[in-house]
Amino acid sequence: MKILKNYLYNATYQLFIIIVPLITIPYISRTIGPHGVGINTFTNSVIQYFILLATLGLTMYGNRQIAYTRNNKVKMTKTFWEIEFLICITVSISYLMFFIFLQINNGFQAYYLAQSVTVIAVAFDISWFFMGVENFRVTVIRNAIIKIISVILIFMFVKNSNDLLKYILINSLSVLVGNITFWPYLKKYLVKINFRSLNIFTHLKPALILFIPQIATNIYVVLNKTMLGAFSNIEAAGYFDNSDKIIKITLAVLTSLATVMMPRVANTFATGNRKKVNEYLKSSLDFTILMSIPMMFGISAIAVKFAPWFLGDDFKIVGKVMELEAPVILVIAIASVTGNQYLLPTNRNKEYTISVTFGAVINLVLNIPLIIYYGALGTAIATVISELCVTLTQIYFMRKLVNMGDLFADFWKYLLSGIVMYVFVKILNIILNFNILTLLLQILVGILIYLVMIFITHPSVLDFIRTFIRNNNFKFWSKH
Repeated sequence: MKILKNYLYNATYQLFIIIVPLITIPYISRTIGPHGVGINTFTNSVIQYFILLATLGLTMYGNRQIAYTRNNKVKMTKTFWEIEFLICITVSISYLMFFIFLQINNGFQAYYLAQSVTVIAVAFDISWFFMGVENFRVTVIRNAIIKIISVILIFMFVKNSNDLLKYILINSLSVLVGNITFWPYLKKYLVKINFRSLNIFTHLKPALILFIPQIATNIYVVLNKTMLGAFSNIEAAGYFDNSDKIIKITLAVLTSLATVMMPRVANTFATGNRKKVNEYLKSSLDFTILMSIPMMFGISAIAVKFAPWFLGDDFKIVGKVMELEAPVILVIAIASVTGNQYLLPTNRNKEYTISVTFGAVINLVLNIPLIIYYGALGTAIATVISELCVTLTQIYFMRKLVNMGDLFADFWKYLLSGIVMYVFVKILNIILNFNILTLLLQILVGILIYLVMIFITHPSVLDFIRTFIRNNNFKFWSKH
């Protein structure tokens, strides 16, 4: 029941942050234009490297360590303060390096300073603690309130391309304020300890092990946009960023399951219950594939007409970028289960690191020629291939740990259902003029056809759903 509640909290929040960009992205695209969007994308991508250094793998590590120790309040409190103080040290070092960077870099100085507030915000971000104790309600409510306020401020103060700096500041400050609001909720969980007993640097080495895959991940998540700005142009970075945002909006609902499940799997693994860990894996993967395939095919079917309608005619090329990038929805969704819900919580950090490092190398190698020749389209191709390499590598490492035949037994049923859905939606997209009514029609037709095909092919996930409905105790996740 707790897993279900946490997922519903997190999924509801993810649905909420889907609605917010649906309001702000078209407004900002038309208000500040491709050049302004490009500057925001490029400067933010550079700041992400300093955020990466500031976190040093500690947030992901902290989430897992709190999950391991939450049954012992003294030990959990000690772990929290050790990790938090270490984060403060890494943030200080990172911000010092940012100022050095600012002295040697002559362009976009004001924008970089505005973006850098998010580096400071890392020191106050303790969402990893609440995820570790499986209290997602706090993070969801706080973040939702801050998001609403930031949207109101954007519409109040961002009126034209000259307001780009205001837009960046609103986003940065909302992150900082949102993180600070988490702190009053700590008193419910922590107890008094002797701070002299803290051993801060004992967490440095294991956190660094998780830092390596985060560096690799950033190469194909952030470096894409930096390289577009450097090798192509600022506008190309903005085109890809808008495509990436829309794609990642759909992914947010799916990856929220990984966020909820990671501490539960970590805690279950710590108790030695390997069978239950595998049951969680199968249930999560079935649900993730069920949801991700229609999202992938749906976006691909409507992308070409959707982008100029949603973002404006200046962003027409984004439709082609979205069409090429859409497969990452399925690929990343699977990786969120194999990596974040299995390899990391079961302490297989080496395998996880190898998988994301391999993907980063592939992305870096492909990006240079593809960006030079195809710009934002090339980045989309490189992103799909690199993410696929990550997922396939993780599956390879798991092949002897779980039964792959059982794990992906129903994959063809989901894929066939998605292909049939795609054909019908694509036909509607071609023959109809695109507007809000035809968009809703395509969505409804797509959902209906996909559901009909799912009932015809009858994957095992339907049995899970029936069990959930019938079982008053909501023991949905424990049965397979």
